[in-house]
Amino acid sequence: MDDKVQTDFKLLAENSVDIICRAGLDFSLKYVSPSCLRILGYTQEEMMNAPPFSIMLPEDAPMIDESVARTTASGTDSGTSIHRMRRKDGSLVWMEVTARHVLDPITGELKEFVSVLRDISDRKQFEEKLAAQALTDSLTGLANRRSFDETLDREWNRTLRQASQLSLLLIDIDNFKSLNDRYGHQVGDDYLRAICAALSGAVRAPDTVARYGGEEIAVILLMADSESAVGTAERLRVAINGLRLTHEGNPAGGGRVTVSIGVATALARQGGTIRMPESLLLAADHALYEAKQRGKNQVATAVLMAPKAS
Repeated sequence: MDDKVQTDFKLLAENSVDIICRAGLDFSLKYVSPSCLRILGYTQEEMMNAPPFSIMLPEDAPMIDESVARTTASGTDSGTSIHRMRRKDGSLVWMEVTARHVLDPITGELKEFVSVLRDISDRKQFEEKLAAQALTDSLTGLANRRSFDETLDREWNRTLRQASQLSLLLIDIDNFKSLNDRYGHQVGDDYLRAICAALSGAVRAPDTVARYGGEEIAVILLMADSESAVGTAERLRVAINGLRLTHEGNPAGGGRVTVSIGVATALARQGGTIRMPESLLLAADHALYEAKQRGKNQVATAVLMAPKAS
């Protein structure tokens, strides 16, 4: 490399907003551009003296291995991976790493790697925000119907693998139409948000509370048998009563907002024949209908037997 090319390379590398690296076949760094201090908090010397991959998270190693395998399988001389690195202050940064093979001009053998590391933390944050919005109900902040469907399917498959059980609550606000008619949709929305917040605060962290549709809310209770599910449902019903939200169109509830709750529990057992998780939803819906037929502001339940995973 002549002096002019070396000067040009140094000018580009030392003024790049990205981190530019040269690494040997053992992945030890031979050169790191000064931008490493701004992006990662390490000096050039610290980066070059550190063990290879030491600032990468061990749990992200599969992403790197996959990128290397993909590049090798495709026969290309470059590849890109996205993973996290730990800054010197302990914080994490998402990096897009594009590595290119450098071959010996005479033998054609792999000589070293040149990599460009780009901080994409803002992009990842934006992507994660969009992903969360796609799975969140804008009014209540709960999981939306799409998120609920995905979670129910995933958790039922887990229940099958573990030969366990899963419970589902369907919650309906009693006489909600008359509430909207009497007080207006703004009050109805405010009440719905208050109810959803109360429900979310009254279940375990692993459980899922979702807006199922309209004024119906669904709760997926993991590893919950029928007895514990009914106990949870009763606790939620009492919690909503405790909000003491005025609803004169609900005389059976003493002029306050109340809810009816249908509870369904599915057991993964030999001999079960029903289709899941659709049947769990149907059973919870039937139990909810029964609770309303009995006079509302109460809990009704159903138990199902589903086929155990073979």
